[in-house]
Amino acid sequence: MEYKKLIAIVEDEPDIIELVSLHLKNSGFRTKEFLNAEGFQKFLNRELPDLVILDLMLPDKDGIEVCKQLKTDKKYSSIPVIMLTARGSETDKIVGLELGADDYVTKPFSPRELVARVKAVLRRGKTEEERSIIKINDLLRIDLSKYEVYVKDKKIKLTTTEFKILEILAKKRGWVFSRDQLLDFLWGDEKIVVDRTIDVHIKHLREKLGQAGKLIQNIRGVGYKME
Repeated sequence: MEYKKLIAIVEDEPDIIELVSLHLKNSGFRTKEFLNAEGFQKFLNRELPDLVILDLMLPDKDGIEVCKQLKTDKKYSSIPVIMLTARGSETDKIVGLELGADDYVTKPFSPRELVARVKAVLRRGKTEEERSIIKINDLLRIDLSKYEVYVKDKKIKLTTTEFKILEILAKKRGWVFSRDQLLDFLWGDEKIVVDRTIDVHIKHLREKLGQAGKLIQNIRGVGYKME
């Protein structure tokens, strides 16, 4: 099943939340709705959305402050933000964009236009930084630039070899790699180990990944792949 991107909508008007959520779902997205900043920030401790639609005028905290917190925290800074507000002044727009917001939509707005903006921002977000992060469902996240692996947002400690094996399999999900191919990727012409060494590394990798270990499958007589 294709992974549907998750859009967090932080907006204090229920009618607007319902309208935006309906159009996003009809366009193939998943949504999570929040009427205030507190509920949204609690959610961030459990799951990371692919994009945030953020109202500037929230009942418990200014949206600009929420945006600032997102963009100054390394864990959340790569999440795109679209500002949604009744304010239309040039100053508000400039402040939002200077804080790192990716786009700005003023009420009243066309829901279809907002969906188009969401798609455009997500396309634009496919920068080198985003390409360095591999997400598999909501279970596994691999940050290639930082050599970090998270299972359900819990950081997992891997050896360099385990990380490289995981990277190879995750980049080409569904492809089957023989033990020899994996050895070539890891050590090239310098390899002096036998192919069964891969089995040992895979065993340790699965154990460390816990529930995400099931994503790595053994294809009998051939090698390994990641679903």
